[in-house]
Amino acid sequence: MTTTTLAVLVPLLPFLGAAAGLLLGRTAPGFVRPLAVLPTLAAFVLAILVAVRQGGGKPVVAATQLTPTGSVPIDLALYIDGFAALVAILVGLVASCVQIYSTGYLRHDPRYPSYAALVSLFTSAMLLVVYSGDLMVLLVGWEIMGICSYFLVGHYWETPEARAASLKAFLVTKLGDVPFLFGLFALAVDAGSFRITKILGTVASGGLDHPTVIALLLLAGVAGKSAQFPLHTWLPDAMAGPTPVSALIHAATMVAAGVYFVARLLPVFAASATALVVLAVMAALTMVGSALAALAQDDIKRVLAYSTIGQLGYMTGALAAGDRGAAVFHLLSHGAFKALLFLAAGVIIHAAGTNSLSAMSRMDGLAKRIPDAYWTMTVGLIALAAIPPFAGFFSKEAVLVAAEHAAFGGIEGVPAAAGWMVLVAGLLTALLTAAYATRLWLLAFRGRGAEAPDHGKQPVAMNTVLWVLAIPSVAFGLTTGYIGDWFGQTLTPTLVTAVLSTGVTLVGALVAYGAWQTVRSRARAPIGAVVPHPEAEPGQVEAEALHMPHPAKDPADPGRLLLGPLHRHAAAGFHLDAVYRALFVAPVRGAASLVAFLDREVVETYVRGAGAAPRWFGAAVRRAQTGNVQTYLGVLLAGSVILAIAAVVLANVNAGS
Repeated sequence: MTTTTLAVLVPLLPFLGAAAGLLLGRTAPGFVRPLAVLPTLAAFVLAILVAVRQGGGKPVVAATQLTPTGSVPIDLALYIDGFAALVAILVGLVASCVQIYSTGYLRHDPRYPSYAALVSLFTSAMLLVVYSGDLMVLLVGWEIMGICSYFLVGHYWETPEARAASLKAFLVTKLGDVPFLFGLFALAVDAGSFRITKILGTVASGGLDHPTVIALLLLAGVAGKSAQFPLHTWLPDAMAGPTPVSALIHAATMVAAGVYFVARLLPVFAASATALVVLAVMAALTMVGSALAALAQDDIKRVLAYSTIGQLGYMTGALAAGDRGAAVFHLLSHGAFKALLFLAAGVIIHAAGTNSLSAMSRMDGLAKRIPDAYWTMTVGLIALAAIPPFAGFFSKEAVLVAAEHAAFGGIEGVPAAAGWMVLVAGLLTALLTAAYATRLWLLAFRGRGAEAPDHGKQPVAMNTVLWVLAIPSVAFGLTTGYIGDWFGQTLTPTLVTAVLSTGVTLVGALVAYGAWQTVRSRARAPIGAVVPHPEAEPGQVEAEALHMPHPAKDPADPGRLLLGPLHRHAAAGFHLDAVYRALFVAPVRGAASLVAFLDREVVETYVRGAGAAPRWFGAAVRRAQTGNVQTYLGVLLAGSVILAIAAVVLANVNAGS
């Protein structure tokens, strides 16, 4: 079987699994789980085979014209280089783990068949984006992911939080997709094709007429899809969906698509120094702002959500520095440990009966109840904090090295200002990341108070997946040299950045630990937390946790001590949602109210008048219809007399004239 055929099967198998799952979900429920797991697992294996055959060498390119469309044709095209081959493996791995985990996590959920089918379709769409060599075909996968995220985030549709979050995610990402679509058309017009190979060739020959406009339009779509400032507000709210969905969106699909798109078309963005500076500003604000927000969150999943936004900021920062190898390397590393963190969080939520870190801090012995989640979560948080030799250290160092080179003018065509912004923001974010990762670990696993409930062991499928993902979280960074060969560049950390970033990381962790010790000694006697019935299912617990109160002013929260007066603003995401409501939502609602008033009071008045006049005339005429023959004859006679008199009068008038 050729490499091209294998590559076609990679996105096709999850799509067929999704279709079969939807068709057989009610008639043959016993096939739902195999149809969810096996096609995705097979796609993962085939993605590995494609990567082995591609080998990081010459890209695999194949195309056939879909339909003649005039001057700019649309092709069904494949373009698989080292970046695409490795990202497809990541997508297959995380999607397979999510499907396996979900068989235990949602095993009694009546909506599991549709959920599993949507996850498979989500996976297929992301693999289409990764392998596609034509931007219009890529756009199909891009939009399908948006639709799938709407349904998956709103899985618990009976809760208002889930309904609002799914709608918000859909609208915000679509807001970015509008300029993104215009950017794709403008790029195709300048290049004369939607094919990625031809577009890159046009850029290399200096054939783009409007590089800055195109790059900025495309960045709007990337900001929406990859949750970058200022279109990042949908991602924390998307935590209302099931935890496995959060792992899929944050680790391998949706948010990764925007970063991957820029990495694949980086020469287009590098053709405009303005676009690189804008990308650097966006990355710097995203990194620092999200890290501060994560330090103030009480919901464990929202901490991880803001963490994802910040790590995506590292990736876009590397792209702003002109180094797509570092960006994709961090994308791969982050995908492994972030999937691990979210899936472990799902186990913790089930055991604690709440998403609230404040409530977990009032429990004793939670770590002993869930040893698998405890140890794997610890591994994931160390990787997130970028402590050597874990995966996050090497990939984050690659980003900082790229920023350092750009800052000192070592990367041609990249403004030094972009490099400095990414470097300074990256070091500050490393400090804050270590702080909020330490805070999360301490509050979740070092609480004191009522004994944590014993719900028994978690399903084997859930615990197995955690340990599978812990392996790349630990060891992936050790493959730096091998990954660099695939990308055709060196990704080895430099001594200066390694020492500097590790130093600020340790400082952040120690400061958070000191703050935790301080507030713990001051805290009042802890109280027990409300937990669900011991037999409750994880998915049920998560849906119920959406309604549970989260202690907003817990005196034992080290984040409150570290942030001080900034805590209230950081916890609210620096009030960006309030700004958007004032600038956009309120005016739109006001305009809608005005239109409704005009329609009701003006337009409807004319419509009602047009209908009322004939009705009144008909009512008047109806009164004359008595059904009495003598009345009709009398009226007829009177009318005849009137007509005769009128005829005589008119005749005399005419004779006189």
